[in-house]
Amino acid sequence: MMDFDYIVVGAGSAGCVLANRLTADGRHKVLLLEAGPTDWNPMIHIPVGYSQTLKDPKVNWLYNTEEDPGSNGRVHVWPRGKVLGGSSSINGLLYVRGQMADYDGWAQLGATGWGSSDVLPWFRKSEGNERLKDELHGGDGPLNVSDPTTHHPVSDAVIEAGVEAGLPFNDDCNGEVQDGISYFQMTVKNGRRWSAAMAYLKPAMQRQNLKVETEAQVSQILFEGRRAVGVTYVQDGRQVTVRAHREVILCGGAVNSPQMLELAGIGDPEVLKAAGIPVRHALPGVGANLQDHYVVSVQFRLKPGTISVNELSRGWRLMVEAAKYAVNRTGLLTLSAAHIQAYWRSRPGLAGPDVQYHILPATVDIPRFVEKQLWELERAPGLTIAPCQLRPESRGTIHVKSHNPFEAPAIRPNYLSDPIDQQTITEGLKFACTLASQEALKPYVVDRLTPPPGPMNDADWLGYAREMGSTIYHPVGTCRMGQASDPGAVVDPAGRVHGVAGLRVIDASVMPRLVSGNTNAPTIMIAEKMAAAVLADAREALSA
Repeated sequence: MMDFDYIVVGAGSAGCVLANRLTADGRHKVLLLEAGPTDWNPMIHIPVGYSQTLKDPKVNWLYNTEEDPGSNGRVHVWPRGKVLGGSSSINGLLYVRGQMADYDGWAQLGATGWGSSDVLPWFRKSEGNERLKDELHGGDGPLNVSDPTTHHPVSDAVIEAGVEAGLPFNDDCNGEVQDGISYFQMTVKNGRRWSAAMAYLKPAMQRQNLKVETEAQVSQILFEGRRAVGVTYVQDGRQVTVRAHREVILCGGAVNSPQMLELAGIGDPEVLKAAGIPVRHALPGVGANLQDHYVVSVQFRLKPGTISVNELSRGWRLMVEAAKYAVNRTGLLTLSAAHIQAYWRSRPGLAGPDVQYHILPATVDIPRFVEKQLWELERAPGLTIAPCQLRPESRGTIHVKSHNPFEAPAIRPNYLSDPIDQQTITEGLKFACTLASQEALKPYVVDRLTPPPGPMNDADWLGYAREMGSTIYHPVGTCRMGQASDPGAVVDPAGRVHGVAGLRVIDASVMPRLVSGNTNAPTIMIAEKMAAAVLADAREALSA
């Protein structure tokens, strides 16, 4: 049995941060375990490679949900990173913090110390923004944040159309106000994806007090009484047991962290009994409170002769784009999953935007998407405007199906189960059409492609949303933060699992509510803040 001070399970966005911060002073011996491989795959490091990694089982868990009633009984594919860097190595590279009011909401829900003024220093600590460095943004943090090197005339016109439709131009949607429209900033450095592995893990891997094991899937958390003392993992067909003198820290994300807790007998007693798992500690919030952003695309046909991303992605034009990338790291291959971000309020009286748009001058093959949920670009020029509700009210669950650690859990997202969600996505879809009808886009847009042209009422739009919507890869909340007196809380505001010792969860699963935007930057912020809490507890223990 090998001994460490800390065992970190999962080398995703949070795990990479912890591996770096916990080993920085040389005092603590840390083992980082990752079920997937190293990030050698070149498709990880070329930004547009997400188009391949999002469907590659070598670096992706590719979970299937259960049949979802709110989306016409469809099964959804959930990509999650299974590689060094986790989902930050396969995602769409978009840097979005959400609204500061999101974090004040967390504090009101019992996550003491997580208000907007509490989290801002940790966002700044993590951020290395190439353009913005002020009281709101960090300029020298590990996570590089950059503007796109390449604009597109249709995307430029979309921004102009947004202003015509009443959206302010906002060149910093991560600033004090989120409302508006602009190009996304991206986690890209010198034309390469800047994942958490690149930003945090690689600089730390030369340290003697950090050991990283890949293709090592944890099968069991070990306990002595009510204290976690180590884990067992499987690697190359053999079982390995390791001990943690201080803590075991789960960084498996919204899917894997509740799964590992339930396998350890920590969770809802009824769920555990049904799976044949003895109850170690009753904690009914484990696997509950699941939230995700449900995105629905409206597609528009562009006029013949317009060169959209569809055309740039094939034939001789793709060869030209590859040459641009090889020579100066610009062009198509540096693009993120969307060019334009827009934030809009679906009804009067809201304190902030409740709809986010991901916009790209490209369209996918819809029959192929409906059949297999594969994003494959069309040949004809097109534009996609895709709204998602920022703060959904619908709640789902993630629970183990059995005591087998290698069986995927049951994911039940319950999309569009709340009337507010139904109303918001309907209004968001209608505004997408309003945006596309503005004067600035008339030189480009021919007509709506999907749904087909023609009048639609609210019921039609909701039916379209149920049939065509999908995850935008932002599951959170299944091990949420809160006080010990809160029966739904799983961890305290420092990530410590209620009711047991020596065990934390640090990842997106601890979010009490989904943030108003993409989740990678907030997850890295959470890991920065909680890593400091882990080290503070260690210092306190040494001085006691």
